[in-house]
Amino acid sequence: MIAEELISNVIPPLKTSDTVQKALERMSEFKLYHLPIVNETQFLGLVSEEELIEVRDQQLPIGSLSLTLLNPFVFKEAHIYDVIRLFNQMRLSLVPVLDLNKNYLGVVSINNLLSYTAETYAVKEFGGIIVLEISNRNNSLAHMAQIVEADNAQILSSYVSSFPDSTRLEITLKINKKELSGIIASFERYNYEVKAVFNNTQNDDGSTDRFNSFMNYLNV
Repeated sequence: MIAEELISNVIPPLKTSDTVQKALERMSEFKLYHLPIVNETQFLGLVSEEELIEVRDQQLPIGSLSLTLLNPFVFKEAHIYDVIRLFNQMRLSLVPVLDLNKNYLGVVSINNLLSYTAETYAVKEFGGIIVLEISNRNNSLAHMAQIVEADNAQILSSYVSSFPDSTRLEITLKINKKELSGIIASFERYNYEVKAVFNNTQNDDGSTDRFNSFMNYLNV
């Protein structure tokens, strides 16, 4: 997945002639705290809600103000991981996307990113989650898949988290069944440390319902 494929077509950029009030109203409408300012196709930067709410006269055009504009962006061919990195590093609510000539194409919003993440990690799919802690020398997804498939199940998604100054890894597996006791027992038999289990039918904490409510709130 590349940045161009996640561009939102419903969030219009600001113009320098737009008022502070219009900018704040648009941020409120789209539940964002940044918006891009664009001069025709030229990306000028991101303006933040935090700075605009300090302006006393909200009828002033934003082009007349001395604003501290942020200048983060990705090119349209950037991998989604680069987009996620920028969201995280700069605490953004959207990331502008430019073509190779630095013309403004649109933005990737946090809502688009959440929707993509839900699809990528099979969040909406039926199933349970097992979190393992292992040594990095034992990181074999093929072996984990064999253990899961031996219980007539499949791994829908997986991701790895590392620990600073450690050779230990945390492996999160989304599996297409909620009855996980047999799979858990198999992992333990092969000396995997089962750190946490979620959405197990024997211990369902309602997290799926809470996630679905959250996604509905964002209108994703």
